[in-house]
Amino acid sequence: MMSSAQTYKTLKSSCTGQYKEKGSKFLAFGFPASSEEAIKERLETMKKKFFDARHICYAYRLGPDGETWRANDSGEPSSTAGKPILGQLLSYDLTNVLMVVVRYFGGVKLGTGGLINAYRSAARDALEQAIIVEKRILETLELQFTYEQTDKVMRAIHDTGAQIVEQSYADGSLPCRLTVRVPPTERQTLLSAVNPNRN
Repeated sequence: MMSSAQTYKTLKSSCTGQYKEKGSKFLAFGFPASSEEAIKERLETMKKKFFDARHICYAYRLGPDGETWRANDSGEPSSTAGKPILGQLLSYDLTNVLMVVVRYFGGVKLGTGGLINAYRSAARDALEQAIIVEKRILETLELQFTYEQTDKVMRAIHDTGAQIVEQSYADGSLPCRLTVRVPPTERQTLLSAVNPNRN
């Protein structure tokens, strides 16, 4: 379900936290993330860096509403690691974020409740140190227009708060092309400026 919100909350930059319990160390790392591909690469890097850790558990949320998500227990008992980590991303209302918690086993088993608390606490500690930012939801539009329309289109881009991603200008008979990112609520305003007869 798409929300009517025009913004979402995410991490400005990476953050770290930790939690210790009965000799076990839980190291938490939060990262801004824009795609599942980027997340896979980040997880590979973490696995190489912490090759000697017992478990590398994680959760992520992607998309303006966090509609794409995953929680991974990495060998811990079911729902004792990934879910508590995901729970922290939900309670902070964050998306486009990957949270990884690396566990170094201390020789004493913590039990289900102990594990849930440890993974939750490590993730929360990282998020308490984090800088959280609000970003606008933008969608990408391709615009084509004649050279004569340039002023009107540029004014509409300015008025709607759209961001220009790519541009190429007309050479004789070729139209001008712009790739812009625009808030969904302003999409129609921008399209109307380019093509006034379009409904």
